[in-house]
Amino acid sequence: MRVKKLTLTALALAAGLSLTACQGNEDSAADTSGSGASSSSSAAASGDSGTSDQSAAASGHDATASESAQGSGNGQVTTGTCMTSALEFGTAHGMGEGDLLVSLKNTGDACTLKGFPGVDLRSQDASGPLSAERSELDAPVVDLGNGETTRFTLHYPPNNTGGSGVYVTAIEVTPPDETHSKALSVDLRLPVGADGDGDGGVVVDPVGTGKQ
Repeated sequence: MRVKKLTLTALALAAGLSLTACQGNEDSAADTSGSGASSSSSAAASGDSGTSDQSAAASGHDATASESAQGSGNGQVTTGTCMTSALEFGTAHGMGEGDLLVSLKNTGDACTLKGFPGVDLRSQDASGPLSAERSELDAPVVDLGNGETTRFTLHYPPNNTGGSGVYVTAIEVTPPDETHSKALSVDLRLPVGADGDGDGGVVVDPVGTGKQ
């Protein structure tokens, strides 16, 4: 009788251990399955987020480029005073004797000119530079778009004295409100005494007046 009880007790204990082991395996399998699903969900969320961020980044880049292109103005809005470096200069003799037309062509963004240019005449026959005096004309506001041209007139007394006079080989032009000048080759002969004092001397008109 004692032997039977021990045998039954051992069988019961073995059965209990077997049942516990089975439940443990089932729980482990469930945990493994749940972990895999969680990982898949996280990966999917991460993938969607990455795609969304890439789309947002691409969209932001395109918007910036578009704003930059629209903000250029295409040369329609003036950027201030025309700089010497953005102007192309030229000269031509006017219809009347003693008139020199000086052209200023804008090669940059739209800009504005207003006032008298500075003009110095260079000659080996003179002791120093001969500066043009300003005329009494009013100076208009001249807006120049890219590729547009304006002019001013330089009036000088022609040499009708019969002598050699003063030979001018170049003029230095400084646009209004600028400090940098541009040297232009010319071929002028002035009478001796054309010292630019406004009385028979060299006179300059403001930019934008005269024949345009």
